[in-house]
Amino acid sequence: MRIYICKKNLLKKLAFCVCILTASFSCAHLDVFEKTVAFPKAEWPSTQKDAFDFSITDTAARYNIYIVVRHTDAYHFNNLWVNLTSIAPGDTAITARRELKLGNNLKWLGSSFDDVIEHRLQFNPYPVKFKQGNYRFYLQQVMREDPLQNILNAGIRVEKIAQ
Repeated sequence: MRIYICKKNLLKKLAFCVCILTASFSCAHLDVFEKTVAFPKAEWPSTQKDAFDFSITDTAARYNIYIVVRHTDAYHFNNLWVNLTSIAPGDTAITARRELKLGNNLKWLGSSFDDVIEHRLQFNPYPVKFKQGNYRFYLQQVMREDPLQNILNAGIRVEKIAQ
């Protein structure tokens, strides 16, 4: 009898997990692309420019571009300066520099798990339209500390806004 109750509770938990997963796939944003690069020594040199390639097929939609950063609690700064270079189909490279706020003097602004903090910071101030085709983005840190210490991962996320 006791085994039956445990199986019943297990089935309830499984059904709950399935409901949560189903709800999470019906979000307002549709992911198009996300990729991060790991820094094995937790050091991000300013000379490292990693390429992020993705394709756009829906030209009617608008997109948000995010910078994804994971760092340890020992990171020395409250911000991060980055250059994002984009190459659209048939265009020349365009580079934009932004300061990303990671924290204030009291706390980190990202989500944390133990001593690892993750940030998803919107790079563009408003949603943008893309042309159809293949895109290449390059991400580079441009802080004074070189290599930048206590950075675990950095990358790009592009989300299509649901109409």
